[in-house]
Amino acid sequence: MDPKKHPCSKCILRAMYDKKPDSIIGRFWRWHIKYCPGWKSYFKLLDDNSKEELIKKYGLK
Repeated sequence: MDPKKHPCSKCILRAMYDKKPDSIIGRFWRWHIKYCPGWKSYFKLLDDNSKEELIKKYGLK
């Protein structure tokens, strides 16, 4: 599957996090990606550069 077509690439909750990371929904999304199998599969589809960008942007790992 193309990462750009994966539902996580255009997730509404993720967009809300990007706008207001400290909001309830933003914090929920950030907590949620630790356990979400969809996010994990999306992350695996990405190339190394894209993974690094997300790691820096969202403070992952």
